[in-house]
Amino acid sequence: MAADLPVTSRWSIPAAELSERFSRSSGPGGQGVNTTDSRVELSFDLAHSPSTPQLLRERAMERLGRRLVDGVITIAASEHRTQLANRQAARERLASLLAEAVAPPAPKRRRTKPTKGSQRRRLASKKRRAEVKRQRRRGDPGDA
Repeated sequence: MAADLPVTSRWSIPAAELSERFSRSSGPGGQGVNTTDSRVELSFDLAHSPSTPQLLRERAMERLGRRLVDGVITIAASEHRTQLANRQAARERLASLLAEAVAPPAPKRRRTKPTKGSQRRRLASKKRRAEVKRQRRRGDPGDA
């Protein structure tokens, strides 16, 4: 797993900047759960990473503020029974989280006016509905 982690098409994190810790997974798994360190904690120091461009770092730090501890983001994976599968899952989760965090902001919405036709259709629909309700009101006084 000593390969760089591609985050976007232009940015990848060198393997040297990622740190992994292993521990025992909790939950069911039989005898193996007590003997194998299959849980993975993958950490990346976003605040001090030399490979992260300044603009992307600032954007990610702002968007991931609550998840960071001293500028370090940590992902834990323990859903698989093997360490290798958990390492892969943690790497994929970290990459998608960072890619989402550094994505450019969506363009501002431009306000537009409704077309004349849509305004007419809306008013005609309201009139039809009002007429239906008005006809329901007029009824035989003995109905109530």
